[in-house]
Amino acid sequence: MLETSKKSRPPRLMLLGPAFVAAIAYVDPGNVAANLTAGAKYGYLLVWVLVMANVIAVMIQYQSAKLGVVTGRTLPQTVATALPGRRSRLAYWGQAEVVAAATDLAEVVGGAIALKLLFGLPLWIGGLIVGVVSMLILTLANRQRQRHFETVVIGLLAVIVVGFLSGLAVNPPEVGGLLNGMIPRLDGGETVLLAASMLGATVMPHAICLHSGLVIDRHGRSDDPNRIATLLRSTRIDVVVALIIAGTVNIALLVLAATSLMGVEGTDTIEGAHAAVGAALGPVVAALFAIGLLASGIASTSVGSYAGGMIMEGLLHVRIPMVVRRSATLIPAVVILAVGVDPTWALIVSQAVLSFGIPFALIPLRRFTGDRRRMGAYADGRALRVGSAVAVALVVALNAALLVLMFAGEA
Repeated sequence: MLETSKKSRPPRLMLLGPAFVAAIAYVDPGNVAANLTAGAKYGYLLVWVLVMANVIAVMIQYQSAKLGVVTGRTLPQTVATALPGRRSRLAYWGQAEVVAAATDLAEVVGGAIALKLLFGLPLWIGGLIVGVVSMLILTLANRQRQRHFETVVIGLLAVIVVGFLSGLAVNPPEVGGLLNGMIPRLDGGETVLLAASMLGATVMPHAICLHSGLVIDRHGRSDDPNRIATLLRSTRIDVVVALIIAGTVNIALLVLAATSLMGVEGTDTIEGAHAAVGAALGPVVAALFAIGLLASGIASTSVGSYAGGMIMEGLLHVRIPMVVRRSATLIPAVVILAVGVDPTWALIVSQAVLSFGIPFALIPLRRFTGDRRRMGAYADGRALRVGSAVAVALVVALNAALLVLMFAGEA
C-alpha cells in the first residue's frame, strides 16, 4: 500500500471521537446510583475506587482501540477466532448477553427515573420513551453516518457533564476529605458490594468490546504503518481526554453526595438524592441533575445497543437490525419497572452483575494485545502488560470477595 503523504493526512483532532462514544458507558445511570449511594452512606471513603477504576479504564480502552487499529478486527471477532468451537463461542456470547441485559436495565431505568423527576411520568412509560429515542439515535450508527452518531453522543455527554457538575459549583467539596478518600480501604460487606458496583459501572465490559469496533467504523482498516502510527497517537489523546472527563463526572457524583447528602434520610435512592439536592442546593441544580440523568440514560442505552449488535456479529456472525435488538432488550427493563421493583436497587445490582463480566473481556484483550504474532511491533510493552495483569487481579479479587460475602449474607 502506498505511503500516505503528509498533505493527505487528516488533522489529528479530526481523528478524535470514538473514545468519547465509549466513554458514555462510564457515565451511565448505573454510575449515578452506585456513586450517589457510596457518597451518601460512606462519605469520601470510596473515592479511591473511582480513581483506580478510571486508571484501569484508560489503559484497557486504549488496548481495545489499539487492537482494532492494528489488526482491523474487533475484540469479539478476535475472541471468536481463538475459541475452539461453536459451543464455546455460544457460551462466551451467552455471558456477554447477560452483561448486556444488565447494562440495558441500568440505562433504561435511569432514563425513566429522570423523566419521572422532570415530568412525573410513570416509570414504565418513561422507560418506553427512552427506548424509542434511543432507537432514533441508533439509526445514525453505521459507517456512513458514524460522525453524526458521534456528534449526537458527544452532545449528550456535554449535557451530562453540566448536569452532574453543577452541584459542586454551588457547594465545593472538602479538600481534606477528598484526599483522605484516596487511601484504599473498605468498611464491611456493603462497601464491598458498592465497590464492585462502582467498578462494574466504571469499567464496562461492553465498552471494552465496543471501542475496537468504533475505531474500525470510523477509520476503516489499514496496513500502512504510517497511518497506523498516526491513529495510535490520536487514539491515546482521544482515550485520555474522554476518560478524564468521564472520571471527573463519576468522582463529582460521589463527592456531591458526600458533601451535600451524607446523613440525609432517603438519599440511598436516586429520587431521594434528587429531592435532597433540591433542598440543599436549590431547584435549578436539582433540575440540571435530572436533565443530566436523562441524557445519561438515552446516550448510554444507544451506545449499549450498538455494542450488543457488534458483539453478536463478531462472535456468532449473526447480524440483526439495531432497532430489532433495541426492542428485544427493552422489554425486560420495562417489565421490571412495571412490576414495581425498586429502581435504584435494580441499578446497583445490575452494576454488580456487570463487574462479573469484566474478566471475560479483560483477560482475552490482555492476551491479544500482548501477542507479537498478532500485533507485531505494536504489541503491549512491559509496563502495559504488568498494569493490565494487576487490573485483572484486582477485579477478580474484588468479585471473589463479593461472592463470599453474598453467600454469607453480609452483602
